[in-house]
Amino acid sequence: MFGRDKSTRVEREKDGLGPARIIRRIFGVLLTVVLGLVIALAGIVFLLCKGPSQSARDLTVTTFLESGSLKFVPHLFLSNEEISEIVNKTAMQSMDTSVLDASLVDASQTGEEAAALDMNAIEIKEILGRTYYAKLMIVNDPSRVKIGGSVPFGDSWNLDEIVTGNGCIAGVNGGLYANITGTGGAPRGVVVKDHEILCMDIYDEEGLYLIGFDDTNLLQIIDIHEMGEEEIRATVADRHIRDAICFQDEASDANNHFVPLVINGVPRELGGLGSGANPRTVVGQRADGAVLLLVTDGRGASGHLGATASDLINIMVENGAVNAANLDGGSSSSMWYDGKYEMTSVTLMYANGSWLMPTAVVVEAR
Repeated sequence: MFGRDKSTRVEREKDGLGPARIIRRIFGVLLTVVLGLVIALAGIVFLLCKGPSQSARDLTVTTFLESGSLKFVPHLFLSNEEISEIVNKTAMQSMDTSVLDASLVDASQTGEEAAALDMNAIEIKEILGRTYYAKLMIVNDPSRVKIGGSVPFGDSWNLDEIVTGNGCIAGVNGGLYANITGTGGAPRGVVVKDHEILCMDIYDEEGLYLIGFDDTNLLQIIDIHEMGEEEIRATVADRHIRDAICFQDEASDANNHFVPLVINGVPRELGGLGSGANPRTVVGQRADGAVLLLVTDGRGASGHLGATASDLINIMVENGAVNAANLDGGSSSSMWYDGKYEMTSVTLMYANGSWLMPTAVVVEAR
């Protein structure tokens, strides 16, 4: 019996059916498939960048430029001059955020419209767009919206850990931070928590905006890109900023980011769609003081490419935002509420959670 098994195995190996040969064949097939997919993907990107559709080219280029690790892709097919032309064409008009009209928002909750709200209410609203799926969290009481983080900033945490670790019930990812494929890192720009400046790292980042809330619970969107440390500290004190983080507004082939979306009820003017399509996180505020926290998917999640700046502005305006700002997005975009993720990172490794991050916009529990 054993002799027959051995002779059969020898015969199979002679016929080319031995285990080693089978493994090599499987590996060869897999390698061929992977190479085929890479070549096909490269061909698709080439066609999008060089094909007849300028709108598809512009969307493809700006989408890649907004990513953390794929900014190089457009440079494989287009010259620096061509990329700069696309970026300039899709750039947004600048907005004056120096004075936000406090009379447009009843953040103190004393007006008739605000008094009719259930201050304990948090609503989750689903939104389906042409190229994205999103959830909008509406927090009626703006005093509950804070900045939470892995303080003191050392190790980064998942979003759920930041929310629960700060004694809160909900949150979305927050501001700019050093990050390598989801491993987290220190925050960039300025972080204010409970009136205290916890981070002041402003010198290696362009186009910084401070985004947060003052003592009257009014959303503040402040251009600080030309300020030094002392001026920023004075601004935080003079404008009574209680909680804030930073993101960037800089349209270039190195960093295609944006911040202001709606200021004093006026939507930002765009060139084309204003940006590429990617996962996004946005904070806004309605006239009754309620805070809007939006997270969209993208980058292939559920077959969706993502949301553009135009999409975000439309969502904010349709939901009554008087002021709104774009926050850190991409694979960081995520939302946690009442014990579960409403929106998770779009990357496979973190598909059931979030990237590691140092800060988040959180909502206190009642």
